[in-house]
Formats: sequence, structure tokens, C-alpha cells
Amino acid sequence: MTSGPEADFARSCVPSITSSGRRTSLLTEDGVRIEAVYTPPRAPAGAPADGLAVVLAHGFTGALERPALRRAAEVFAQDAAVITFSFRGHGRSGGRSTVGDREVLDLAAAVGWARALGHRRVATVGFSMGGSVVLRHAALFGGARGGRTDARTDMVVSVSAPARWFYRGTASMRRLHWVVTRPTGRLVSRLGLRTRVHPEDWDPVPLSPVAAVPRIAPTPLLIVHGDRDPYFPLDHPRMLAAAADPDTAELWLVRGFGHAENAAPEELLGRIAAWTAARAAERTAERSG
Repeated sequence: MTSGPEADFARSCVPSITSSGRRTSLLTEDGVRIEAVYTPPRAPAGAPADGLAVVLAHGFTGALERPALRRAAEVFAQDAAVITFSFRGHGRSGGRSTVGDREVLDLAAAVGWARALGHRRVATVGFSMGGSVVLRHAALFGGARGGRTDARTDMVVSVSAPARWFYRGTASMRRLHWVVTRPTGRLVSRLGLRTRVHPEDWDPVPLSPVAAVPRIAPTPLLIVHGDRDPYFPLDHPRMLAAAADPDTAELWLVRGFGHAENAAPEELLGRIAAWTAARAAERTAERSG
């Protein structure tokens, strides 16, 4: 268990966690309030309460209340505790979306909550924009590289993520760029998609996903992508896999799969959940061996 301020935060949260979970507001490092929900595991009796926690990072225009993310959470909760949250500018969270830049701080706050609640193993699973965020988060907050140990992740799953920024090679991405970069598009996003987008350009441009990937090892990494993704073609996951450490990374190219959490079938989510549980067991065995 943790000690100091983290332990104090954990003690304040644990009594309120019930079989139906707990909703809270997390404060990010840059002062943004993020809405988050903790769902206890539906693991067999006798399973350790401080075992694996999976933090799910949704895609752009998603939120913790959206059906696709709730469906994913139900699958992962069969074997692990689950934390879902709404990125800044999404749902009931504060701030405005920076479309993958400052969102690493949102994820760090959610991972820190999992650690404060006593979970010894934390996996981050991100979809689309969230997929790029989990890659950068693992590169920036990895404990092995001197990052904040309270916000580190033990394994990373990136689903339907881009390899590089500013990609406009598909019609879907050209529409997304219009939404993000044009005043009219941001109005449509706020009113129609319930997503508030920051009007300023990135300054500086954040580390790209493909540049982040080499910094993740030795943390286990799983890259998942569909061959029917309308946003990012298969050169994106292949670039990510080529940049990764082959000893600690895997690439799954899934036939018939479209894009992110909205298209992910339950069978695929179950396979990813099993991968995270297996990696968590391996890391626990390594530490105790």
C-alpha cells in the first residue's frame, strides 16, 4: 500500500466504494477537474482487492457515460477493477479538449487514483485519441525512466491509434480536422457532439505516438488495429509496431474491425482483457520470483 498523501486520498475514497462503484472528480496537474468512475472487479471470492485495475481512455467525442465505453468497462470488470473517466472538454469534465496533448495529464490523474486505491498493477487501455494518449503517457510517466511512480502504468494497450499527427489521408480525418481547426467546426462539436475543443494550436507540438513508442519498453505494449478502420489505414499500426521493442510489444491486426470502442466487438474486448490479466500475472510473478 502507498503512504503519505496518496494513502490519505485512498483512505478518503475506499469507504465510499460499493458494489456499484464510486464517482469522483479528479484534479489534474494543470488544475482541470476530470469526472471519473471506479467499478470494482467482479472477480471470484478471495481475489485480492489490490489486484489489477484497468484505466480506459476513450476516443475523441466519447465520455464515460457513452454506451460504447460502458460496454467495454463491463467486459474488463469481469477480471479487474475498472476506472473510466471523461477527458477534458468531454462529458461533465472541465476544460477544453486539446485532442491528445494535455490529455496525458487527465490519464495520469486517473492512474494516480488507481494507485491511491491500493492497486498494485495498473493497465491503460486507450481508443483512437485515447490510444495515442496512453502511448505518450507511458513514455512520459514510466517509472523506469524516472517519471512519477504514482502515475506509471504497468502495461499499455493502444487501439485504433494514429502513428503521426496531422494525418488527413482519409475522409474521416479530413472531417475531424475541420471540426477541430475551424470556428464553425468547433461550434458543431460543442452543440452536436457535446465536446468542447480548445481554439489554440499546439505549442509546442507534443511528442508523436511513433516517437513515444520506443520509450515505453520494458513496459509491455499491445497495439490493436482493424483492417476496416475508416480513420487510420494499416500503415499507422505497422509504423507503431516497427518503432516498438520487439521483445515487449505485440501487434494485432484484426480482420473486419472498424474503429475504436464504438466498433470493438465483445470478443475482441475480451481478448484484450485476457492479455492485460496475463501480463499483470507475469509481472507479479517476476517481482515475487
